[in-house]
Amino acid sequence: MACEQISYRKSTRVGIIGAGISGIAAAKQLSHHNPIVFEATDSIGGVWKHCSFASTKLQTPPCDFEFSDYPWPQRDNSTFPSYLDILHYLHAYATHFDVLKFVRFNSRVVEIRYIGGGDGGETTNLDVAAGPGEFGPLLSGHPVWEVAVETHPPKTVERYGFELLVVCIGKYGDIPKMPVFPPNKGQEVYGGKVMHTLDYSKLDKEAARELLKGKKVAVVGYKKSAIDLATECAQANQGADGQPCTMVIRTLHWTVPAYWIWGLPFFLFYSTRSSQFLHQRPNQGLLRNLLFPLLSPVRKAVSKFIESYLVWKLPLVKYGLKPDHPFEEDYASCQMAILPENFFSEADNGKIMFKKTPRWWFWNGGLEFEDNTKLEADVVLLATGFEGKKKIQDLLPQPFSSLIVDSSGIMPLYRGTIHPLIPNMAFVGYIESVSNLQTAELRCKWLSRLADGLFKLPSIKKMLDQTSEEIEIMKKTTRFYKRHCISTFSINHSDEICEEMGWKCWRKNNWVLEAFAPYSSQDYGEED
Repeated sequence: MACEQISYRKSTRVGIIGAGISGIAAAKQLSHHNPIVFEATDSIGGVWKHCSFASTKLQTPPCDFEFSDYPWPQRDNSTFPSYLDILHYLHAYATHFDVLKFVRFNSRVVEIRYIGGGDGGETTNLDVAAGPGEFGPLLSGHPVWEVAVETHPPKTVERYGFELLVVCIGKYGDIPKMPVFPPNKGQEVYGGKVMHTLDYSKLDKEAARELLKGKKVAVVGYKKSAIDLATECAQANQGADGQPCTMVIRTLHWTVPAYWIWGLPFFLFYSTRSSQFLHQRPNQGLLRNLLFPLLSPVRKAVSKFIESYLVWKLPLVKYGLKPDHPFEEDYASCQMAILPENFFSEADNGKIMFKKTPRWWFWNGGLEFEDNTKLEADVVLLATGFEGKKKIQDLLPQPFSSLIVDSSGIMPLYRGTIHPLIPNMAFVGYIESVSNLQTAELRCKWLSRLADGLFKLPSIKKMLDQTSEEIEIMKKTTRFYKRHCISTFSINHSDEICEEMGWKCWRKNNWVLEAFAPYSSQDYGEED
């Protein structure tokens, strides 16, 4: 660690780690506490800034990805904004609400310590940390967390004390998830270039094109990043000298060409109160528990209806890309990818090819598969995801780092925001939904009012029971439950958060955009 300069500020109340979508939302909602936002890079935007490439676009219409108090300047719900559009929108939002003044750029958090309830002594006693049956006051006047921050330049380390620490470093970026290979079958035996999407996203447009042009490229994966990469590869290899790009696929997922199914807007199927009534949700009561099995045929029919359109509209059968699992499972795990317009036309032209295999490894000329076939490749691009949970586990001290992921591999967060056994710390941006921006904003509103003492949390047991019930529902809904997505009960999730704050929810338009208003602005300090 660099030469350390101690600057321990006990008067600081709120610290926020990360200046992506969630970090900026947290800073805005907690602005009356003058938070400090630590951003490791030189700009806001998070993964939209640092893990995007030329073809990266939003997966939802703009109306499903805007703050409740700051609409898009020009909203066209028939198109999907590019990552540059998202960055412009976020920067405009942060500027409009004067949030940038809280952000300290090039400030990387290198250590977090729990220092307890104000005596200044470090403790790792979980019983003391958790308390007998309540989360405790978030802003008690005493620092609970000590944060060491390395700043560039001059590369010094400062320490800060916070009463509330909000972690917004996200699930994506920073730590790539790399495949594990048998001995002598890893990339050390391969003669070409291997690059994860995290590194590819750092290339400018010309460098990315130069990497792909005229090369035999293998893209490992079949989610949104992999699909975008394959499309970029095909575009870089137009002409007689162009080489095909091969997608190496372990698990197929449903893809969608647009947000319309047989002429009907997609939100009708899963994002209205009536459609979500078909699905299991937490705290649904005896009557709904009795009705839920009876509604199973309707749920299956909706999924089949959408699948029939996708099989008709897209050449999934032709290319062997029709998944074996129902569409509902991909939607319930937030894995439904929107296809680039020219994806299958490039496949028809021979510029994108597909190889489905459960296992693969390297040989000196490319990739080898379980069926003993080989693929020659000059470049291998790994769209294999990120180790988002490991990021947090590496950052938090024991015993808290061991609590952050439960035995099923899920972060058990109450209201998607706090761990009942980790005091005075919040996590925003880790549980996915149809609109991660709107969900993050609502959770930050909830957190702000909790910090201000405007409502009280239930007991630790009740919070743990709530998170356990949500996890069990996800396990029953999709085999991909470890992604921790609440899309099939997102409206109920929002309702319960609002009710806990003493608010009510209302629908602003036909899309699933929720707006929130307190019953009495006099009781809650302000009106949004």
